Amino acid sequence: MNKHFNISRFVKLTLVLSLFVFNEDQAAASNTIENDHTQLRLLSSSVGVGDTEILTLGLHFTMRPGWKVYWRSPGDAGYPPSIGWEGSDNLDNAEMLWPVPLRFSILGIETLGYEDQVLFPIAVKLKTPGHALDAIANVDYLTCNDICVPYSAKLTLNLPAGPASPSAFAHLINRFYARVPKDSPAHGVSIDSLEVLGQGKQTQLRITATSKTPFIKPDAFFEGPDILAFDKPKIELQKGGLKAILVSKTHGTEDLKSSNGLEGLNFGVTLSDGKRSVKAVLEVTQGDDDHLNFSFAIILAVAVLGGLILNLMPCVLPVLSIKLISIVAHGGGEKRHVQASFIATAMGIIFTFVLFAAALVVLKSAGMTIGWGIHFQQPWFLIAMTLVVTLFACNLWGLFEFRLPNWINGIGENITHVQGLSSHFLTGCFATLLATPCSAPFLGTAIGFALARGAVDIFSVFTALGVGLALPYILVALLPSLATCLPKPGKWMITLRKVMGFALAGTGVWLLSVITGALGQNVGFAVTGLMVSVIGILYLAHRLERLWQIGGCGVAILGLLAFSVPTLMSHPAPDKLLLDKDPRFKNLWQPFDVAAIPRLVASGKTVFVDVTADWCLTCQINKNFVIAQDDILNRLGAENVVAMQGDWTLPNDTIAAYLASFGRYGIPFNAVYGTGVPGGLALPELLSHDVVVKALDEAR
Repeated sequence: MNKHFNISRFVKLTLVLSLFVFNEDQAAASNTIENDHTQLRLLSSSVGVGDTEILTLGLHFTMRPGWKVYWRSPGDAGYPPSIGWEGSDNLDNAEMLWPVPLRFSILGIETLGYEDQVLFPIAVKLKTPGHALDAIANVDYLTCNDICVPYSAKLTLNLPAGPASPSAFAHLINRFYARVPKDSPAHGVSIDSLEVLGQGKQTQLRITATSKTPFIKPDAFFEGPDILAFDKPKIELQKGGLKAILVSKTHGTEDLKSSNGLEGLNFGVTLSDGKRSVKAVLEVTQGDDDHLNFSFAIILAVAVLGGLILNLMPCVLPVLSIKLISIVAHGGGEKRHVQASFIATAMGIIFTFVLFAAALVVLKSAGMTIGWGIHFQQPWFLIAMTLVVTLFACNLWGLFEFRLPNWINGIGENITHVQGLSSHFLTGCFATLLATPCSAPFLGTAIGFALARGAVDIFSVFTALGVGLALPYILVALLPSLATCLPKPGKWMITLRKVMGFALAGTGVWLLSVITGALGQNVGFAVTGLMVSVIGILYLAHRLERLWQIGGCGVAILGLLAFSVPTLMSHPAPDKLLLDKDPRFKNLWQPFDVAAIPRLVASGKTVFVDVTADWCLTCQINKNFVIAQDDILNRLGAENVVAMQGDWTLPNDTIAAYLASFGRYGIPFNAVYGTGVPGGLALPELLSHDVVVKALDEAR
């Protein structure tokens, strides 16, 4: 009985205390104003005023999906929330703080603000510390989605005199207070300079910032004269991501009254990088824009040279059969026929590069990962290429003759009596697709320059790359005797076609190995079985002379099944360390961890980074002919050396950002870090023994 009595008293006491705490928390919140788009209230981090002069409040917005409110400098449209404190008692002044905003880029319009929810911390100074606060916040704000709606709200918060115990809202206020940028330097990040480049409509602002740990995806927000507007900055990461250069095109400078333009003006700059942020007020100085005026003609020449060298890379060897057949098929032919067909192939190559450029521009505008060869990270592309290679091989083996519709072939038949030019054009497209899983000397330089700049530069550089890859075809078109002097096609041509068919079949096997490495053995075996079935059904259709009835329908069904395999079949995540499959590299590689590199270097370690992928043939060349050499393996396996490997077989934003920090957008990529080169030393695409040894020595 006594025990029951004690439990009853405990329950009653708990209910009383809970009610007391609830009432205290309610006292720490104002009335809530809710409308069709937002909900807002004024919160306090404490339940009483205590005896301090400064209190921390928070203006809390909750937005419905798709709606947003604006930052203090909203960008190209909108206006920020503002608070008037008329009618408040015991309030001397209040300062509203602003967490780092999000960037909204829509059709070239840049705005800065917040979605879902945001709390603006407010530092309130009391007239008389220790006395109750009656705060009346008259809030004006604009919320936007497809349309914008202005609102006004009156919030009332009464904080009694008494202990300043934390309220239930203290954690929420502190969480958003942590997002308010601090004065430079903070979070290991500092803004070193703010420079103006160009003048008039070509004016740009350039920020140089440094960090103790690598930048990942920095952004910058400018606050200057109201008549100015700023584009989303273009980012260049250097020294392994420890240095960031952000360049933003600036609009409205021609309307400034200052004769010096932006030079000498003070700008507020907020720099964010994930959860890190820093702010500073900097005077604009005149910058040296020589690097922006670097001869574009030289870049285009480098791109042409890079495309030409790509013809010699292992990635292009699988399409050697296509090139060889293209040449020998014109033996003893007419010069004008040779010229027309090879020009058509060259145009197919250039056209495909232009398509690449367009795709990369769209992906970059959407804020997605971009890079050279990233289409080989997509399973459906790999399956499509495997099917196309299989069909090409069957065609060379004589199992079927592929003819385009008459209306397409007629485009070429009007010019030449040889096979329609459209098929030569498509051959150029196909050869280009197979040539892109690797980088090459000069190619990386050109692509890095292009992808760090705008759409016009991307299209120009990629067109030049296409011209470089197409140069051998253009050469034959200019000197058709290189092809016409060969013997006329005969029985020997049939044998050559069959041999070249097996060369393409080898390409198919390689593509299947990439699919297996990326998606697992189950998917790889299933696609392999379907490709073998394609060959079998075409052979059967050829023997029965019922190509389209059996072969056409069969290939269509098997092709659809192949594309369905990654969706229908479960596949485990692939191994992260590609080279662990090779016994020569057992226990050598550690997983790639860019954040750990500065710490390892500070402890005296040398770090060797290898970014590779199953689909990168040049990576395999580097592995087998350079990294696998005994003395290189011994040095990488030494106690004071850490070998890291990053797998880019499938999309990986961290690796993409890391490559971009060196101005690289393709693989293979290798870098060496050490006390001699703490920011990292990027190595050439094609490794050599001497290059690796020299880099390791320099890093040490």
